[in-house]
Amino acid sequence: MTRSGDLMPKPHFRTIALVVGAAVFMEQMDGTILATALPGMARDLGVSAPSLSIALTSYLISLAIFIPASGWLADRLGGRALFRGAILFFTAASILCAFAPNVAFLAAARFLQGMGGAMMIPVGRLLLFRSIEKRDMVNAMSWVLVPALLGPIVGPPLGGFIVTFLDWRWIFFLNLPIGLLGAALVTRYFEPVPGEQGAPFDGRGMVLSGLSLATLLFGLESASHPGESETAAWLIGFGLVMGWLYLRHAGRTAHPILDVRLLRVDSFRTSMIAGSITRITQGAQPFLLPLMMQLGFGLSAAQSGLVTLATAAGSIGMKAFAPKILRRFGFRDSLIVGGFFACGGYALCTLFRPGWPFPLIFAILMACGFFMSFQFTAYNTIAYDRIPAEQLAPATSFYTTFQQLMLSVGICVGAIGLEGAMALRHHAVPTLPDFSVAFLLVCAISLTAFFWNRQFLPSDGVEFSGHIPRTWTLRQALKDMRGLNP
Repeated sequence: MTRSGDLMPKPHFRTIALVVGAAVFMEQMDGTILATALPGMARDLGVSAPSLSIALTSYLISLAIFIPASGWLADRLGGRALFRGAILFFTAASILCAFAPNVAFLAAARFLQGMGGAMMIPVGRLLLFRSIEKRDMVNAMSWVLVPALLGPIVGPPLGGFIVTFLDWRWIFFLNLPIGLLGAALVTRYFEPVPGEQGAPFDGRGMVLSGLSLATLLFGLESASHPGESETAAWLIGFGLVMGWLYLRHAGRTAHPILDVRLLRVDSFRTSMIAGSITRITQGAQPFLLPLMMQLGFGLSAAQSGLVTLATAAGSIGMKAFAPKILRRFGFRDSLIVGGFFACGGYALCTLFRPGWPFPLIFAILMACGFFMSFQFTAYNTIAYDRIPAEQLAPATSFYTTFQQLMLSVGICVGAIGLEGAMALRHHAVPTLPDFSVAFLLVCAISLTAFFWNRQFLPSDGVEFSGHIPRTWTLRQALKDMRGLNP
């Protein structure tokens, strides 16, 4: 018990991690829950289902534009104030979505939702690193990742259930209690941090980076649809030009909105590249697996949702083992071996057939969820191993921007692989071999992260994991010293 006037005891790191994780869950679930609800929403609003794709794209455009600004805003407004404000803003925009009378109103409300969502993930991660000691970070990150991975998996079956038995507007009403509770918990457990008069805002950089990320994303998305290759080529080309202009701008600006100079930090650069490659499989899986179960196995949306929950069960089981594995083997060796098991497990999905016993399918998917969740726990932690405290805000913005982008790229690559296999085999409707090709494509790409995981030093992340490398030669020590002074 604390006496009146005493300082409130510091909350346990799991409490802080779960508060951040709950906000991430709300954002991630909301990004996927509409996929199965679009037909019902279209009927209610009196439009065709394809025309409602604007409700999805407006949200993703908003994320691409505003995630890069999150670090600057966190420093200017204070982390706790911005995180709480982002949750409340996201919740208010959800209510606007629920009362949308037409498609235009819904698209505008979804854009506002994206503004709130763009702040929640990077600022929540920033608060995590500023509130928790390094020795507890692996454990805390594993607790954050459980709800983060649950969101995209739970979203589609939950959306189907709501549309079938309730009304699609309840999809957005669900965010009200979660958002209000989250804002209250942020006020209760996070210490207030005053804002600072830091660097000037990079408005030109925000425009260039937003145009580049948004057009690249939707160019890839268009490439996954038959007959849109010309549109996709123009969008991707424009996005690359905007990206080149941004890089030129960032090289001449003291404080760019996405600071590419952070890539000089070896552990940050390696984590971002290897993690981005791995996220292609993680992004494609929630898209490919439910479709395969419904079209290839003949399961209902609800049944396929129950099967895909196996990966969520595996990710939940991972949180108890991640700190022990990293303490025993270190980040480098764990990521190398874990990457093979994560991608290899999903590659086994190419062999799934209706005759397989479902307990075996469930067990394989649980293992996939375990190893993939472990990979992201490790990547999301070691990325900040050598980032100075004053650069945490821009680093979280930079890392989260590409994390979000690569998850979306994963969906696009999976769709391209599926459409390509269907075209080669002259199928109008995808069959199991077509899904096998798509799974092999994304897994083959993600397996190349092996070469980047080997770039980590044996001593990387020792403050997070507590691991002591068994052999530390003079050559390795000199290399590590160079890594400490990028």
